[in-house]
Amino acid sequence: MSSVVMEEIPDCLSLALAISNCRGTCAECHSAFLRQDIGLELTEEVLDRLIRDNFGINCLLFLGEGNDIDTLLSLSHYIKQHYSLLIALYSGRNEVEQSLYNVFDYIKLGAYNSKYGPLNKQTTNQRLYKIHHMQGSCYREDITYRFWK
Repeated sequence: MSSVVMEEIPDCLSLALAISNCRGTCAECHSAFLRQDIGLELTEEVLDRLIRDNFGINCLLFLGEGNDIDTLLSLSHYIKQHYSLLIALYSGRNEVEQSLYNVFDYIKLGAYNSKYGPLNKQTTNQRLYKIHHMQGSCYREDITYRFWK
């Protein structure tokens, strides 16, 4: 499942790809069906077609990370090598592997909890980080405030 979105990553027109086999455990998940192994396998060829068919995007957003980190990293490296796109990841986990920080430009962390609200509420427990890559290392900048009005 894919769609072009404008509100998920600031200043980006993103192609959002829903990834199945979600490891998240959000009690109030709006996409609980993504915990199952469903949909088409995401391959380099499928990515090529999706990117070609969605002219004008500047970001590829993975909605979930699945349960195969090596494939996610491989596809992310492929995108970096072949396209001038930013890459983002929405994870329902509170922390992800360092290897993901090394390749992604944006990472959202935290399980959704209605008690705290979504990213556009100042009370949210979720955080969106812009990842800065410099001289072989990276650091994350919390840009969650960009969703607050």
